Amino acid sequence: MKISGVPVELIFVHGALVRDGEWWWRRAADLLRERTGIRSRALALPSCGETTPEQMAGGLVADAAALRRELDAVDSAIVVGHSYGGTVIAEAGRHPAVAHLLYVSSYLPDVGQSQAAIMSGEDDPVSIGDNGDGTLSVSGYDTATFGARFLQDTDEVTQRQAWERVTPQAAGAFVTPTGAAGWRGADSTYIVCGEDRSTSVELQRIHAGRATRSVELPTGHHPFVSRPDLVVDQVQALLQQVPRPGAS
Repeated sequence: MKISGVPVELIFVHGALVRDGEWWWRRAADLLRERTGIRSRALALPSCGETTPEQMAGGLVADAAALRRELDAVDSAIVVGHSYGGTVIAEAGRHPAVAHLLYVSSYLPDVGQSQAAIMSGEDDPVSIGDNGDGTLSVSGYDTATFGARFLQDTDEVTQRQAWERVTPQAAGAFVTPTGAAGWRGADSTYIVCGEDRSTSVELQRIHAGRATRSVELPTGHHPFVSRPDLVVDQVQALLQQVPRPGAS
């Protein structure tokens, strides 16, 4: 698939406190490739221990550097940020390979905002505990309660597989203020998840207001798992309107 003659790939940046972005995005990736021919890749987040132990402590800065390396390797890409993934996109700054940004229940932070600060105003925040070793983890959840909060619109097998991918994450991913706002000036679409039990719809709409356009879907926090068809519909729609990277 090409946009204005430029080959396009899709890079998926997963959310906080989980690993294996390839698994999370797989259903959407398979359908997207079937419909459009676009190949997807999932970013391995150092802060979630997906690269090396030494890089994990780098937190948000290491995650953003990893995204920039992926973008350096492609001519043109649609970058999908889920939840915390949007903060990674912001910290990575502008990149000429970005054809479009697609946010899913995510964040478009201003310079100087940290992930923790963004979430501090939530009425019912996700419970996160300090592991005492520079990492944080979800606290007080098991397969059933995690599934009910994050994947209520999927089946029990999927919820169990998701729970198996919950992981500690470097505290620096949450407390480091962003030093850039990579979303500014970029063409972007925001998917508001109207039945999300993790990130409030109100907070989503605030960040959606910073995107070029937005759409609301009747899904939980992970629509690319529960309704990949709806997410791929949005990717196909934006393919008709995104500009050539680097164009003014």
